[in-house]
Amino acid sequence: MADSILFLGWGNPVRGRERQAQSVFQESAQYWGRLQSEGKLEDVKIVFLGPHGGDLNGFAILQGENEQLDEIQHSDEFAVLITRANLIVESLGVVPGITGEELGAQLARGEAQLDELT
Repeated sequence: MADSILFLGWGNPVRGRERQAQSVFQESAQYWGRLQSEGKLEDVKIVFLGPHGGDLNGFAILQGENEQLDEIQHSDEFAVLITRANLIVESLGVVPGITGEELGAQLARGEAQLDELT
C-alpha cells in the first residue's frame, strides 16, 4: 500500500459560480479516476461534509507513491485544474501527507530525536 497522499480541501463555491464549481469538480473527479485507472494513483477518496460552521466543505485524498504524487502535483494538467478550482471555490488547499508504514517511520524518527534532544 502506498504511504503518501495529496489532501485537496475546498470550501463554498464563489457566490454566483456554483455551476462552474460543479463542472470543475466533475472534471477533477474524472481526472483523478483516470490517474487511478492508469496506475498513477492507488486510491481516490472524495468526501462532502455536512454543515458544521467551518470553511471546509469537502475534500479528496489521492493516495499513491510519493514520486508519482510529486509528478502529478507538478504536471500542467493538475496545475490547470487547481487554477480553475481556485477561481471558483473558497479556501482551496493542496497538502501533501503521509500514511501507512511511512507514518510509523516518521513517528520513530521523531521519537529518536526526542530521545536525543531531551
